Amino acid sequence: MDSRLKDLIQKSKRVVFFGGAGVSTESGIPDFRSEDGLYSAKTKYGHSPEEILSRSFFMNHTEIFYDYYKNNMLYPDVRPNKAHYALAKLEEQGKLKAVVTQNIDGLHQMAGSKKVFELHGSVLRNHCMRCHASYDIDYILNPENCKNGDNPDSCVPKCIRCGGIIKPDVVLYGEPLDQEVMGGAIEAIANADLLIVGGTSLVVYPAAGLINYFNGDNLVLINKSETLYDNRANLVIHDSIGEVLG
Repeated sequence: MDSRLKDLIQKSKRVVFFGGAGVSTESGIPDFRSEDGLYSAKTKYGHSPEEILSRSFFMNHTEIFYDYYKNNMLYPDVRPNKAHYALAKLEEQGKLKAVVTQNIDGLHQMAGSKKVFELHGSVLRNHCMRCHASYDIDYILNPENCKNGDNPDSCVPKCIRCGGIIKPDVVLYGEPLDQEVMGGAIEAIANADLLIVGGTSLVVYPAAGLINYFNGDNLVLINKSETLYDNRANLVIHDSIGEVLG
């Protein structure tokens, strides 16, 4: 771990980590907002990822949504990286009080983190829009649970109880963030004496605005590229989040 960061952590009592896509890309999950992701979506579907992953697109073009979603958002075989495990260890030691994440992959919990605020939900959870029955990611990926069409990648998972459409428990564009999750994240950040922000360029709102609730002594930004908040930080590290924390 970076010696300057290690020193700040040792001096702090209430550390909170706020992370974005860069934390997951080091586990092999591509960022759909990248240039390659944007080009791929436009080429195959004629729409941007933000369009496809919107509430209105899900409701009006559900088969196309699921074709994109299964092939670009679900990575059931990925595993946590050094950053995930380092954060879980800090929580176990009593230093880290919470993880606030924009990611939807569940890797923080897989690594052992207990207090995690998932701002944008999780691909691991799904529910029937009609009867609210719950389903896991394996059900979504199983082609036998696809009730319409011959192509398992372009059909819609249906509820075995009532036949209703199953929706991932992720916050789509055009949907509000969960207020209970947001409230918990805001409280954690507001009470922190050290906020470590990693793997995010802090441009996706309203999540990026959470940094404004921080009133503590030390703000650390870890990202490969510059952010608009670099000048507000006590420590800025332009490097891989896994290498810095690991």
